[in-house]
Amino acid sequence: MASLLFCGPKLAACGLVLSIWGVIMLAMLGIFFTTHSAVLIEDVPITEEDMHNQANPLQAVYGLYDQVGYNCFIAAAIYVAVGLLSFCQIRLNKRKEYLVH
Repeated sequence: MASLLFCGPKLAACGLVLSIWGVIMLAMLGIFFTTHSAVLIEDVPITEEDMHNQANPLQAVYGLYDQVGYNCFIAAAIYVAVGLLSFCQIRLNKRKEYLVH
């Protein structure tokens, strides 16, 4: 029977802790970017063309804020998937401890 266990208990626990932290941090960053926080302006990829080619350059900047916020939410969802995978690995490692060989 093929086992789905591919990492040890310490690596799985580390992956779970890192994914929990990643979800919290990226969800908060996503919220702050979608509310157009002025503190995060340095992290928005604004170019000179965005400021001069638009009739309303503020809307272009808000669009970039929203795009970066959506990217943060997507990355948080990926961290959720990694966390679930790590949790499953922890459960499989616990089950393996109780099996008699």
